[in-house]
Amino acid sequence: MQITQSLLIDEREIHESFVRASGPGGQNVNKVSTAVQIRFDVINSPSLPEEVKRCLVALAGSRLTKEGVLLITAQRFRTQDQNRKEARRRLAELILRATIPSKRRIATKPTAASRRTRLASKAHRSDIKRGRKNMHGQEDEE
Repeated sequence: MQITQSLLIDEREIHESFVRASGPGGQNVNKVSTAVQIRFDVINSPSLPEEVKRCLVALAGSRLTKEGVLLITAQRFRTQDQNRKEARRRLAELILRATIPSKRRIATKPTAASRRTRLASKAHRSDIKRGRKNMHGQEDEE
């Protein structure tokens, strides 16, 4: 499976199984296994560079098992072929996202003007709340 020009995943690393799907299909859904589960061993894959593996593990989230196997299930369509294509597309898309390095965040400080604005806003709020207080010695008349 071609991910980028330089990254190729061997088809033998992708394991497919077909299971019964929920959702549309009428009586057919109870008889035919149309949903596709794709398993891809991220940790032990010889096709992926270490940096891409680390990024893919972070992106996968709950789709990754404790053993480091990425599990993708597709059951949107009524046919095995369409679900198979969908699952493979999602796998390729996820791996492609992992190949793009994240931008390093550069820490910045708030500007002097923004600090003054924030403090002025806090002082204004404080004045409003202070104005709501009962003045000493005065009682509410009702």
